[in-house]
Amino acid sequence: MSVSGEFIAENEQRLLQLGQALSFCDCRGITVYLQGDLGMGKTTFSRGVITGFGHRGAVKSPTYTLVEPYEFQAITVYHFDLYRLGDPEELEYMGIRDYFNDDSLCLIEWPVRGIGVLKEADLELTLTLQGAGRRVVWRAFNDAAEALATEWQQHYGVAGKQQ
Repeated sequence: MSVSGEFIAENEQRLLQLGQALSFCDCRGITVYLQGDLGMGKTTFSRGVITGFGHRGAVKSPTYTLVEPYEFQAITVYHFDLYRLGDPEELEYMGIRDYFNDDSLCLIEWPVRGIGVLKEADLELTLTLQGAGRRVVWRAFNDAAEALATEWQQHYGVAGKQQ
């Protein structure tokens, strides 16, 4: 099963709002792969999600730490950046499987670097240039992710233009 759609975020603010809209949904137990070249907005999108859940303060890419946890009342968001990962087996040493549970949302930048060890994506986002903004193509790989994408589209639509 694979269902897909897209959003257009006309600028950085809209990309943050797209992430925030995801935080209004029930994302528990979901793993999101964030695909796209350097500078496409994967961390900006993640910042939107994390601040949408209520985090106040800096949200930067965990390029050197590999993962940064953000704990909230009902969910823990794990923001991964695997860009500098040398070998997928390193993920086993850090106890990667413990992060994927029913009370967490895992946002994973550069998931291709963890193939063979990472949990498969429930939802995959691919960010590309679209004028001055970004085109975000999503693919849902199961019923829970499809329901999440439907709810997410409604929340983003309230915040502004949705495609």
